[in-house]
Amino acid sequence: MAVITYLRVSTNDQTIENQRRQINDAGYQVEKDFEFFDEGISGAIPALKRPALTEAVKMARKGDIFVVSAIDRLGRDAVDVLTTVKALDSKGVKVVSLREGFDLSTPAGKMMLHMMAGFAEMEKNLIAERRTAGIERAKADGVHMGRPKCEHGELIASLWANGLSYPEIVAELTSRGFKAGKTTIYSFKK
Repeated sequence: MAVITYLRVSTNDQTIENQRRQINDAGYQVEKDFEFFDEGISGAIPALKRPALTEAVKMARKGDIFVVSAIDRLGRDAVDVLTTVKALDSKGVKVVSLREGFDLSTPAGKMMLHMMAGFAEMEKNLIAERRTAGIERAKADGVHMGRPKCEHGELIASLWANGLSYPEIVAELTSRGFKAGKTTIYSFKK
């Protein structure tokens, strides 16, 4: 029997050290060969696209204990989390989530898993709704969204209208001390 841990942080600025300490403080002694972590990978990324999680699930054997500091380390999508837990359960692996304080291999743990994964997915959807509402509010207030507007757009459009070719437009912009990328220049071609 081995204790396998999976740790994940969403950005490269974050560290897995807090998760590692939580697992050790809970009494799980982990050998480095059984610790798997993904750094800079969002929980929204499906489990099968996370290299360390995929490797951890492959390594798990009957009787092993798979420990995460919180259910959201496995993912934020309820279906994805449930798929991962079911894959481990079908191998006879016990899954433990420390924050939620339950063993996901028990009937009560499975019920809690469904509830927690549902809440995590709802939270993700609420964040997306708030982000969309914020963007819409900013647009209504006249805030420009997306790439900055090209300050030489009218000039580029007039050069196209005068029949200049792409190299000629680049040469004209350069002679005036302006710069614009190929995509920007072509975006003004009518």
